[in-house]
Amino acid sequence: MEVTDKSVETVAEPEEQSRYRSLSAVWNSLLLLSTVLVVGLAVNQLFNFGFFINHIWLDNKYQYALFALLVPMAFLIFPFGPKASRSQVPWYDMLAASVMFGLLAYFFFNAERIVDSGWEMGAPDYIVWMGVALWVLVLEATRRAGGTALFVIVFLISLYPLYAEVMPGPIAGLSSSIGDTTAYHTLSAESMLGIPMQALANLVIGFLIFGVALTQTGGGTFFINLAFALLGHVRGGPAKVAIFSSGLMGSMSGSVVSNVITTGVLTIPAMRKTGFGRAYAGGVEACASTGGVLMPPIMGSTAFIMAVFLDVPYISIAVAAIIPSVLYYLALFIQIDAFAARNDMPGIEREKLPSLRQTMKEGWHFIAVFVLLIVMLIYLKQEVLAPFYATILLLVINQLFAKSKWTGKDFLNFIAATGRLLTEIAAILVGVGLIVGALSITGMAGTLVNDLIFLAGGNTLVLLAMGAITSFIMGIGMTVTAAYIFLAIVLAPALVQGGLNPMAVHLFILYWGMVSFITPPVALGAFAAASIAGASPMKTGFEAMRLGSIIYFVPFFFVLDPAFILQGELSRTALVFGCAILGVILIASSLQGYLIGIGNLHKHPALGWIIRGMILIAGLCLATPGGGTLIPFSDLNLAIAAVILVCIAAVIVKVSGGNANGSRQAA
Repeated sequence: MEVTDKSVETVAEPEEQSRYRSLSAVWNSLLLLSTVLVVGLAVNQLFNFGFFINHIWLDNKYQYALFALLVPMAFLIFPFGPKASRSQVPWYDMLAASVMFGLLAYFFFNAERIVDSGWEMGAPDYIVWMGVALWVLVLEATRRAGGTALFVIVFLISLYPLYAEVMPGPIAGLSSSIGDTTAYHTLSAESMLGIPMQALANLVIGFLIFGVALTQTGGGTFFINLAFALLGHVRGGPAKVAIFSSGLMGSMSGSVVSNVITTGVLTIPAMRKTGFGRAYAGGVEACASTGGVLMPPIMGSTAFIMAVFLDVPYISIAVAAIIPSVLYYLALFIQIDAFAARNDMPGIEREKLPSLRQTMKEGWHFIAVFVLLIVMLIYLKQEVLAPFYATILLLVINQLFAKSKWTGKDFLNFIAATGRLLTEIAAILVGVGLIVGALSITGMAGTLVNDLIFLAGGNTLVLLAMGAITSFIMGIGMTVTAAYIFLAIVLAPALVQGGLNPMAVHLFILYWGMVSFITPPVALGAFAAASIAGASPMKTGFEAMRLGSIIYFVPFFFVLDPAFILQGELSRTALVFGCAILGVILIASSLQGYLIGIGNLHKHPALGWIIRGMILIAGLCLATPGGGTLIPFSDLNLAIAAVILVCIAAVIVKVSGGNANGSRQAA
């Protein structure tokens, strides 16, 4: 069962080939040079080294430099369409990349003049025409990197300032001329160079580099082997391995689909061998990979942008996400254990599993790097610099071992992989910045807040429900980052104005944006897992929806009581966390029809559904925080109701005379 790098690469390669163009030596050299310059500029700016220049650049100059070095590369890396050449760069892509680079170079060299002359509020005509060209090219780069759905949304909203005044009341705003809109989009610090690009330039870039380094040095292999060594032998072991390994991989990669592809090739076949159905195995992997993006210490790139929005250190976001992510994975773990217990599914024989001692001997340095990262994040408060130090330590240790030592080709592959990822993220974030700019210049963000509150009738629970539905819908058509940024501007202020905790509100939006990865009709994470499992995509999606169903409840828990995100007194946090653990166990057990201490809840074919419903309600009563303005019952009232329901359900199970094995395979 030993995992090898080769097995991971075999699956990842087709996905990469379908998305990226295979660059020739000349173009690949350009990508390598661009990446090295980007990393050098980032290190110079963030560490205040003062290399290349005798002072630190203005923010807009630094961002234009990164913009120029990364986004034009999207035309070289991503083909125009499915039928475009994957091996040669056509002339029109060369032209587009050259024109974009030239425009950004001009803005770079005139960065100080742009600020001093206030061009963002009224630029010369020739600057406007240059801005229009850049606007069009950014839209195309966003389409290639983020997909057609994101392109359509960005395109329509970026034009919103031109027709804002003729829109219906709730979404009406102040219209602007094409010249003012273009200048604002391309020259101000609120649009292309707004919060998304600022987050990339100042915070995200280091963690993206670290994630690539961790993957390229075999971190994924180590975590998968470690998971098999620890959990492969227990009841339902392969599925529990998927939770552990995919959670860790997802935490550092920040991508649900790539996480499914990387770990699913090993965990899904292992689950199948021990009796799990195809759709169920795919659902487990999809849920485990989705949760990884929500798990500290390294969450997806959206969390870093959230830190910029809230103007708090990133570590504050990571700390706040600890309890919600624990509850999510606990529910997944309990469901798998219950399913395995109910269906007598053993683990894998120990002799077929990797040795824990050997795994730790070969991969201890990955743990050491994580320790350094956490120490720098939590104790030294160096969140901007931490990933750079962690990457250096990782690469140095990696070169000390003959088995893992990189050759020159390996280093070049690492740089190229970093360049592709940075280009993709930059093209998406610059495009999403157009949404921010459009809402800012029209003033719609402020007026829509009041309109949303009015539509909800001032009822915060109704507003939360509206927010959940909106976040889910936006998560279907856009990347999670794009959906979050849009809703952080439009929806979050309305929820905060309704009296909710700002941190809880932003995490609420992030969680509900992630729901689309495991919820049909889209369920990209589940569909990716289904392709590996050879299962029906929709069936896998519904399995993932059930397995990950706690993700629909957890956001409401921490919005109703910020103690769930460690905001407030620790005694209150301990109380709600303890109750939530018990509640989540009951919820997960009801969904799978097996509760530890009681056993099969479906002994009676007809009463089984009633029993499971009672256990589900009991779990919700325990997990839901009481005593607030939105929940009229106290914690004690809810706990008493839960105990009564569980006791009644237990009695019914014991006295029901149905077939003990009946409905054994019931959903």
